[in-house]
Amino acid sequence: MDTRTKLLTEKPIKLMFALSVPAVLGMLVVGLYNLMDAVFVGQMIGSTEMGAVSISYPFTLINSGIATLVGVGSASVLSRAIGKKDKKTIDAIMGNLVMLVLVLSLIVTVVGTIFTRQILSLSGAKGEILDNAVRYLRIIFVGSIFVNFFQSANMVMRGEGLLKRAMTIVASGAVLNIILDPIFIIIFGKFGMGIEGAAYATVISQIVQAIATLVYFTKKSETLKINGVRLDKKILPEIIAVGVSAMLMQVLTLLYQTLIFNVASRYGGDTSQILLGAALRVQTFSFIPLWGISQGFQPVAGTNYGAKKYERVKTMTWVFIVSAMILSLLFYLPVEFAPGAVLSLFIKEADIVAQGAPYFRIMFSTYIFLAIFIMVVTLFQSLGKATKASIVVLMRQVILFIPLLLIFANVFGIKGVWMAIAVNDGLLVLITLFMMLGEFRNLTNRAGEQA
Repeated sequence: MDTRTKLLTEKPIKLMFALSVPAVLGMLVVGLYNLMDAVFVGQMIGSTEMGAVSISYPFTLINSGIATLVGVGSASVLSRAIGKKDKKTIDAIMGNLVMLVLVLSLIVTVVGTIFTRQILSLSGAKGEILDNAVRYLRIIFVGSIFVNFFQSANMVMRGEGLLKRAMTIVASGAVLNIILDPIFIIIFGKFGMGIEGAAYATVISQIVQAIATLVYFTKKSETLKINGVRLDKKILPEIIAVGVSAMLMQVLTLLYQTLIFNVASRYGGDTSQILLGAALRVQTFSFIPLWGISQGFQPVAGTNYGAKKYERVKTMTWVFIVSAMILSLLFYLPVEFAPGAVLSLFIKEADIVAQGAPYFRIMFSTYIFLAIFIMVVTLFQSLGKATKASIVVLMRQVILFIPLLLIFANVFGIKGVWMAIAVNDGLLVLITLFMMLGEFRNLTNRAGEQA
C-alpha cells in the first residue's frame, strides 16, 4: 500500500499510531537535546549558567521560526499536492526550500552574531547571566544555516508521510548532542569555557543532521529531489501564507518568554529568572511530543482534504486530539504531584527549588488541555487556512497573554506571572475549541455539497 492510499483509507486508530509513534519518539529525543543543554549546564557548571542558557533559548526560536516558516509551508503544499497528484508542484518544492533557507539564514547569522548582546538585553538579563548568555548564543547563531535546512527539510519529509525516516535523522543528531554535551563541557570547562562547550556540541550535531538530510534529498528520495535551487513564484505565496502562521508560534514564543523573563526580573530578580527558566524549559519539552503527534496528523489532514474526504478529516482530528491529551498526562502528573523534584533536575539549590515549586504547579495546571490548541493549529495549517491558524497563535502569545501578564503581575507580584500563564492557556483552549467546531461545520457543508 503506497503512502497516499494509506493516508486515505487506513483505520483511524491504526493510522494514528503508525504515524505518531515514530514522530513522538523522535521529537522526544529532540526535546531532550534542548532540555539536556540546560540540565548539563546547571548540574556541571552552575545555576547562573543554566539561567543564561534558558534566557538564550527564546532567541534560538528565531531559527526555529525560519525553519518552520519554510518547512510547514512546504509540507502543507506538498501533502495537498500528493492528494491531488500534482507532480509539477511536488518537483518544485525542494529547490524553493533550499533557496529560502540560504537567504534567511544568512540574515540571521550576520545580524545575530553582531548584535547578540543587544538582543539578549531585551530579556532583562544583566551582569553575569547576560555575559554567559552572549557567549552561548553567538555560537548558536553561527550554525543557523545547518539547523534551518535540516529542520525545514525534515518537515517536508514528514509531509510526504515518511515519519520514521524523518525521525531517525532527527533522533541521531539529538543523541549525538546528548553524548557531546558533557564531553565538551568538561573539555572546554578546563579553559573556563564550559558554556561554549555546550553550544559547540549543539552546532556540531546540527551539522551532522544537515548532511544526512542533504544526502537523502540528493541520493535516496524517490519522490522529492532538489531540482535546481531557485524560488518558484507559483508556490512561494502559498508556502509563505501557511508558513507564517506556523512561524508565528516560534517567533512569538520568543516574545512570550522574553516578556516573562523581563517582568519576572522586575518583580522577583535573578532568582525568579532562574526558576522560570527551568519551568519554561519543562513546558517547552512537554510540548515536544504533542507537536510530534501533530506532525503525524498534518499529512493525514492535508492529504484527505486534498482528496475531498472531509468527514475523514473531522474523524481524524478527534482521534489525534484524544491521543494527545492522553499522552500529555505523562508530563502533567509529575509536575502537579512533584514540582520540586522536576525543578531539581536543573537547580541544585534546595531553597530556590522550594520557593518555585508551588508556583510551578499553578503554571502547569492547564497544560493538559493544550493538546486541543496544538491539533487545531495543525488542522488549520494543513487545510491552508493560514489566517485562522495565525489568529489562534496570536491569541496565545500576544492578544490574551500580554494584558493578563501585566494585570496579574501588578496585582499579585511574582506569583501573578506564573498565574497569568495558566489562565491564558485555559481561556485559549475554550476559544480554540469554538473555532474548531466552526471549521467542522464548513467541512460538513462541503461533504453535503458532494453528496
